[in-house]
Amino acid sequence: MSITSAMLAGAAGMRANSSTLSAISDNIANVNTVGYKRIRTDFTAALSSQNQLTTHSAGGVLSNHSHMMFEQGSPVASSVSTHLAIQGPGFFVVRSRSDDAGPSDPYLYSRAGQFKPDEDGYLRSVSGHYLHGWRVQDDGTVTANPTDLAALEPIQVAGIAGNAEASTRLSISANLQSSQAISPAAGTYNVDTNNMASGAVTPDFELPLQVYDSQGGLHTLTIGFLKTAANTWATEVYLPDSEVIAGGGLANGQLGRGNLVFTAFGQLDTGASTLPTAVTINANGTAGAPQWEADQGVATQTVQLQFGPINGQGGLTSFDAPSVLGTSTVNGTPFGALASVDVNDEGFVTAIFTNGLTRQMYQIPLATFPNYDALAPTDGGVFRLAPGTGQLAMRAAGAAGTGEITARALEGSTVDLAEEFSNLILTQRAYSASSKIITTADEMLDELIRLKR
Repeated sequence: MSITSAMLAGAAGMRANSSTLSAISDNIANVNTVGYKRIRTDFTAALSSQNQLTTHSAGGVLSNHSHMMFEQGSPVASSVSTHLAIQGPGFFVVRSRSDDAGPSDPYLYSRAGQFKPDEDGYLRSVSGHYLHGWRVQDDGTVTANPTDLAALEPIQVAGIAGNAEASTRLSISANLQSSQAISPAAGTYNVDTNNMASGAVTPDFELPLQVYDSQGGLHTLTIGFLKTAANTWATEVYLPDSEVIAGGGLANGQLGRGNLVFTAFGQLDTGASTLPTAVTINANGTAGAPQWEADQGVATQTVQLQFGPINGQGGLTSFDAPSVLGTSTVNGTPFGALASVDVNDEGFVTAIFTNGLTRQMYQIPLATFPNYDALAPTDGGVFRLAPGTGQLAMRAAGAAGTGEITARALEGSTVDLAEEFSNLILTQRAYSASSKIITTADEMLDELIRLKR
């Protein structure tokens, strides 16, 4: 009977609108939830039947709810370096457990980037999910597998060992006075026995410079200059004899020796100069060059000597002005402990040490799917795979259409309160109207029943 179908349609309308009220309530409640995608409700007419346009049997209405996965939330600045926002397609890959996760702990996907180190140093969201990424190898490469979730590791940023960096490059800008008299010691100077490194000969000018070994230890490397002829300076590069074992034809802590020759215009004549452009100190027990003493316990080290001008500027000169060091640049750093962690726009998690060194540890991939709408929501604002999602693809941020990662930012909720309040009023009216259908149909049925009286 049409009256009965009308009553059922009214009940369907009340049911659909009450479900819509639940979705609107979720939206309003999550207006400040990071990465939240609002729920949209769509109504579809249920099956109805007609008989040659003379009768109509009401079918009612059905409501369908879906998270608007493609809507982009506005980025909100944050002071936390490990807070992350995604601009564009993609999800963070997370799990409910860290290194003790098992087969029963599925990989989940989230847009909420409120990650902070927990008590064990793992990056964990406020909902308790652990961020996963690809480990960066010691040589700086990343083994990225776009479909293999097993290649991911929970990102841990605490307990990272400190680091040091050996000096490998030394450059100076200095002047050797051209009018300097030839040294009285020039006649007896002998690079093997009567030299500057041993202290038997006093240099006309010397430069003590600080260098670092492979363990971050500090050493004073000295460059001594002795004028032996016009525009010619005998030069030795040496460390204290107590730190270096002689080798490679050198003596008394010498690392390199030779002559520096200048042109009549005060510029270094690199073609006529014989001082080597690099010096090497071997690890103890390695022949062929000077060695570190056994108690040093450090690795082989080669230091490039840059005495010529760089881009036409600086370097060693010989003008008629006092001998003076202008600038010196030596790379290398002492030991440094972990100071902070940063994430760049390519998703690389970088450790920053107190000595200024940085080391990339992980790269955060973004997961994409052919059909985002098929992802199933779970507790904590995360999603799981479901039938119809399609093949998972994990790529670096900004690659092949994947979104970009913004550090020190969070993606805001996509809820528009004005729209939700409008929908709230419409849903309330629709619910009331549907209830009116039931009361009206009830009155009509009552009239029908009265006909037999």
